[in-house]
Amino acid sequence: MTSSESVSFGYEDVTPEEKVARVGAVFSSVAKKYDVMNDAMSVGMHRLWKDRFVARVKPREGEQILDMAGGTGDIAFRMAAQGASITVSDINQDMLDVGIERAMKRGIDGLVWSRQNAEELSFGNRFFDAYTIAFGIRNVTHIDKALAEAYRVLKFGGRFYCLEFSTTEWPGFAEIYDVYSHKLVPKIGQAIAGDADSYRYLIESIRRFPKMGEFEQMIKNAGFRHTKVEPILGGLVAIHSGWKV
Repeated sequence: MTSSESVSFGYEDVTPEEKVARVGAVFSSVAKKYDVMNDAMSVGMHRLWKDRFVARVKPREGEQILDMAGGTGDIAFRMAAQGASITVSDINQDMLDVGIERAMKRGIDGLVWSRQNAEELSFGNRFFDAYTIAFGIRNVTHIDKALAEAYRVLKFGGRFYCLEFSTTEWPGFAEIYDVYSHKLVPKIGQAIAGDADSYRYLIESIRRFPKMGEFEQMIKNAGFRHTKVEPILGGLVAIHSGWKV
């Protein structure tokens, strides 16, 4: 039995079940070229954004941190270098497999790799000191459920950090980026990953994601306090944060 509810898959409206399947197919398709494509699409800037993000999280030795949608390990590797204990979770096993392979090649030990649905985590209540998710929450079918789960698994005093694309508010830049993302990114995806459609979806998913203020309100609605939004490039990318107090 499928749901009559409608959710977005890029510019399409589909059932939740269809979105889960189609998002899974997208990331299985792009997994092996995901990081190469990130470099190509952002001209390498995604590395700086991730460095800035982890600097805001301030991972510390002895902390337990859940990195959700962290498949290829980019965020986890940075946080593990600070001494924190990291559980890397992703709904897509192909993405996790890429991350495990990268960790082995880099000689990074001690990470926990766990296939998880952000909307239904298997972890106990109040287990983690911090929850991070980078460029993943817009692909979740029910964002409110994922935020509720993030709140549940955090300890009191725990912190939530999300790095996600948003809508730039810089005049002129928004129009330039719109042309670049819709016209060129799918062509780059075809050239590098042999897959234009998946990257067309990823761009469309950015357009359908709530604006910064709307997403901050969703984080508040999940129970988080002291929420903050830090725009990058006028809001093209934003770091969202909140505390469980």
